[in-house]
Amino acid sequence: MNIELRKLTLEDYADLKESMSQAYDSMGGSIWPKSSIAKLLNIFPEGQLCIAVDDKVVACSLAIIVEYDEYGDRHTYKLITGDYSFSTHDPNGDTLYGIEIFVHPDFRGLRLGRRLYEARKELCESLNLKSIIAGGRIPGYHTYAETLTPRQYIDKVKAKEIYDPTLTFQISNDFHVRKVLKNYLPGDKESKEYATLIEWNNIYYQGIDASARSAMTIRLGLVQWEMRLFPDMDVFYEQVEFFVDALSGYKSDFIMFPELFNTPLLQPYNHLPEIEAMRKLAEKTKEIVDRMHEYALSYNVNIITGSMPLLDNGKLYNATYLCHRTGKIDEYRKIHITPNEQKYYGMIGGDKVQVFDTDCGKIGILICYDVEFPELSRIYADQGMQILFVPFLTDTQNGYTRVRHCAQARAIENECYVAIAGCVGNLPKVNNMDIQFAQSAVFTPSDFAFPTNAVKAEATPNTEMVLVVDVDLHLLDELHHYGTVKVLKDRRTDLYQVNLLK
Repeated sequence: MNIELRKLTLEDYADLKESMSQAYDSMGGSIWPKSSIAKLLNIFPEGQLCIAVDDKVVACSLAIIVEYDEYGDRHTYKLITGDYSFSTHDPNGDTLYGIEIFVHPDFRGLRLGRRLYEARKELCESLNLKSIIAGGRIPGYHTYAETLTPRQYIDKVKAKEIYDPTLTFQISNDFHVRKVLKNYLPGDKESKEYATLIEWNNIYYQGIDASARSAMTIRLGLVQWEMRLFPDMDVFYEQVEFFVDALSGYKSDFIMFPELFNTPLLQPYNHLPEIEAMRKLAEKTKEIVDRMHEYALSYNVNIITGSMPLLDNGKLYNATYLCHRTGKIDEYRKIHITPNEQKYYGMIGGDKVQVFDTDCGKIGILICYDVEFPELSRIYADQGMQILFVPFLTDTQNGYTRVRHCAQARAIENECYVAIAGCVGNLPKVNNMDIQFAQSAVFTPSDFAFPTNAVKAEATPNTEMVLVVDVDLHLLDELHHYGTVKVLKDRRTDLYQVNLLK
């Protein structure tokens, strides 16, 4: 499955028509004519957004800009849209007005509506508009209309005593109800023709010019995972999804789990030799990756799955996966295998070195021991890497110290951010996985724009927790061109080079 959020085009109309018909089946399948879509695309193309799943448009949001005081809070849908002609669109207005948003019912489990709302917010900020306003249906109201007024119904939805498929979703996406509207959308029997006038305020309007904000701030979510035994896979997935849900709630762009974080699942095979037990665990890897791929889509976040054993043509690797929120999956196999991994599990190293393109820039992934070899991250830097992710697993503090200090060196010498995430706690009923030590962290280059100790943030040692950290990619560009020292530019490539041989 491939998910793409992009601007709507007129060529998408056939898909849009079908999806909108299905979305509004309860209202008679009301749809916008092609001429209306063409008009919107002509007057305000950047405001018309869609989501395509495998190249088919299944969700859409339409908007115009208005000078809101000209219409006030008592307007109707017909008035605000200029009798559906969009003559009310004013490029110099102060408000982004949402005139449509829908998701095909077959795709509502993927949280596509939230992606559209987030895209609208970003558009509002980039255009330096005061707010987003829209009239929202309350399709659950007809069930309570005989006992509750619209205001009482809305208050109960706010208090989470009643679930409304539209209003509950809007409130969870930071919109507030400004007013109750009557006769807003004639024919909406489910809402009894009532609507909520909802608003989202752009806090960067006026006081902070939206254009001055960095569009290159990326939020990282690191899971410092406590080793614990799980009675079954459902409990394991419950714990994984808990962290994904929590970090996506903080609007993280990336979530990273540690190296071999799923080894508590070795416990049923503890009677086997370690090499056979790890191969049994490898049988679960595809299932786990598929589940985390689903989480990446439904929670709209890029997930670095933490590493897991991978059995390929009889050979055992230590692999991690990058599950993009667009639906794509990339794989990285640990290059440098530790003596412990070789002795107890018979693992071998991978042979593919590459950076990955994401919707948040170019990233690299190295697994634990890999970060102690500077050549790999230097090759990544030459390929444009901006953030290096290092899931790790260390049993002793001196092992952790090697990983930490090498990761810090990689950040300085390659002018990039480096994020590390590890496991903590004890696992007494799993052979060769009994103790762990970790302090997850995000490291930066060392110059005036960054913390004086080159540590952006770090977790509490040996405590299960998450770390949420914002990193600014724009600062890396400034460092590269104007830094006190320019490590990448000042290399003596006439004297030495680091090259990838295959």
